[in-house]
Amino acid sequence: MRMIKYTILALMLLPMNSQAQHQQYQQVNDIPYTSSDDAYAQERCKLDVYYPTNQKDAPVVVWFHGGGIEGGNKHIDEQLKNSGLVVVAANYRLLPKAHIDDILDDAAAAVAWTYKNIEKYGGSHRKIFVAGHSAGGYLLNMIGLDKKWLAKYGVDADSLAALVPFSGQCITHYNIRKQQNIPPLQATIDQYAPLTYIRPDAPPIIIISGDRELELFGRYEEQAYFWRMLKLVGHKDVTLYEMQGYDHGAMPQPAYYILKQHIKRLTENKANPK
Repeated sequence: MRMIKYTILALMLLPMNSQAQHQQYQQVNDIPYTSSDDAYAQERCKLDVYYPTNQKDAPVVVWFHGGGIEGGNKHIDEQLKNSGLVVVAANYRLLPKAHIDDILDDAAAAVAWTYKNIEKYGGSHRKIFVAGHSAGGYLLNMIGLDKKWLAKYGVDADSLAALVPFSGQCITHYNIRKQQNIPPLQATIDQYAPLTYIRPDAPPIIIISGDRELELFGRYEEQAYFWRMLKLVGHKDVTLYEMQGYDHGAMPQPAYYILKQHIKRLTENKANPK
């Protein structure tokens, strides 16, 4: 259980694993992950899969984009490519056209699709890391901690390898509060706050924040409280990083390195349990 300030200057320049560098990759785009007959769901509920062509049992990153739950589109960052990973990038419905319950259901459905289909792309359903930036971090916190969302699809949230929110909101998301006429600096914690579902038996959680002086609306302090509460309830594998000098929008670039290092740590632990 660690709380770490991170100043990253050259980490992203470190050489990649040589085997991953020489691997061949393919990408399949716009795979539907829902059978809903809702027209907006059919438009938005699609995902891309980037995968190594000659690998089995590879670690998997399910990536949820940011955008305040009201904008943004799926993408796969270059830092996740050529790294020996299968990457699933999912779109989801957005506020205000969709209700937050529908959006959380979309996130759960995308993870469940991955759990049930990823072996076709060389990935392992035992090594699924769910990550995302900002709104994406909020969504993964919700479905990873409140087990009902994935349980609907027959998936135990605790079977995930880790939750890795990049600057994810931990109180009720500000755009949900906006719909309730609550301003962004007035915090609430209700059924739409990850903090409501703090529990000791959740998967490993790697919390990554931008610089506390540059983040949105006290986002670093939210995440520090989230980290502290997880520790106090007895969670055994939770870490908080602060990307000093990086604001909310820039912090994913150094954070990808941390994500990949924890994937390595946790997959090695699975392969060589003590």
